[in-house]
Amino acid sequence: MLNLVIPVALAMMTVAMALNLWRVVRGPDLPDRIIGLDTLYVNTIALLVLFGIGESNAVYFEAALLIAMMGFVGTVALCKYLLRGDVIE
Repeated sequence: MLNLVIPVALAMMTVAMALNLWRVVRGPDLPDRIIGLDTLYVNTIALLVLFGIGESNAVYFEAALLIAMMGFVGTVALCKYLLRGDVIE
């Protein structure tokens, strides 16, 4: 059953990532683009976890953790820039 579910979930995540990329490129405002980037990295984490489950390899989980940490810092920096116009005070 897992051999059927993993490719379907990977295909769905790929479609979700394409839609997020579309929002980043065509977003009407800067906050919409930031939310698009935020959901794009969350979908990337899910994609890596699915690869890790499918391949039975823990390296994908570690990469997902690193992307989660960097994505959080990036989102905070972009939001701070949007609110204040400067990242470093």
